[in-house]
Amino acid sequence: MTVLAAMSGGVDSAVAAARAVDAGHEVVGVHLALSAKPGTLRTGARGCCTIEDSRDARRVADLLGIPFYVWDFAERFREDVIETFVGEYAAGRTPNPCVTCNEKIKFEALLEKAMALGFDAVATGHYARLAMVDGVPELRRSADAGKDQSYVLASLTPEQLRHAMFPLGDSEKSDVRAEAERRGLMVASKPDSHDICFIPDGDTKGFLESRLGSRPGQLVDDETGAVLGEHTGVHGFTVGQRKGLGIEAPAPDGRPRYVLSLEPVSGTVTVGSGDKLGVTRIDADRPVWPSERSLDGPTECVVQVRAHGGTAPAVAECVGDGVRVELREPLKGVAPGQTIVLYREDAGGDLVLGAAKIASTAA
Repeated sequence: MTVLAAMSGGVDSAVAAARAVDAGHEVVGVHLALSAKPGTLRTGARGCCTIEDSRDARRVADLLGIPFYVWDFAERFREDVIETFVGEYAAGRTPNPCVTCNEKIKFEALLEKAMALGFDAVATGHYARLAMVDGVPELRRSADAGKDQSYVLASLTPEQLRHAMFPLGDSEKSDVRAEAERRGLMVASKPDSHDICFIPDGDTKGFLESRLGSRPGQLVDDETGAVLGEHTGVHGFTVGQRKGLGIEAPAPDGRPRYVLSLEPVSGTVTVGSGDKLGVTRIDADRPVWPSERSLDGPTECVVQVRAHGGTAPAVAECVGDGVRVELREPLKGVAPGQTIVLYREDAGGDLVLGAAKIASTAA
């Protein structure tokens, strides 16, 4: 096949491109320029898509003997990822920008351009397993549970998955680094990027305030209705947050307070005991079914609501245009705006059934 290898400048995408070459495909490397003003250097493992990353990707492509290009997706990234991120927080929701980036940039914008140019598939360094079964894609967790990225890929459509390749799905991260070292790739020991790539200093609250300004509101006790403090915007909080609330007086029982809910119109942030964070029902909308099969009645599954969070057993069912999930045990820190991913329980919990955006929860 003719394969477009998305090369971030890191070790994973480098080895994925190398494996695509070894498999006999005609491979072209591409680095996505996602910032209008990219920094010249990373700060440790923070951020990505810097000029340094672009140069590292080019060096790998040269070593592999494949053509290499840089595509400017900065404006598309700003509109689809950054502005969506800011808008969701302003509305009192908690988005995952990595899910949005994979959905809108790597497997919509990039894949569309690749297909228009005649490529058969896009290869990336994601840790997830993908197989075609009777012409239908099946997305599964990676062999390396600690690096699994099926959560951030679960919102991809069947058609997008038909043109995707994840060469690292059956590998452990340590083996990937060792392979990069054997191949002489200079990125073999390069730190993984983490946090939000467009907020390299890690100060999400500061970033949001620079975009949204001050939107004063009150912190209110959920039981008494007492005003416990003031804040500069609901965008500075997320459900389940404990630190940085700015409340001077402790709770009467001495226990820590947590954010229980956000009301962006009034600017009210309701706080209370951590015991009240548990939810047993989740309603989600905009479901995507990677294997073309929606739920056939109530379905036993396990669910995950954060990219690196744990899972919980549940029963899920399609209700109208959305999905209702009844949890077998309470799950804490579930916020509207997060993505919920459903995995099939009888497949060891590793087969992705579908994904949807959390709209509301109930205790």
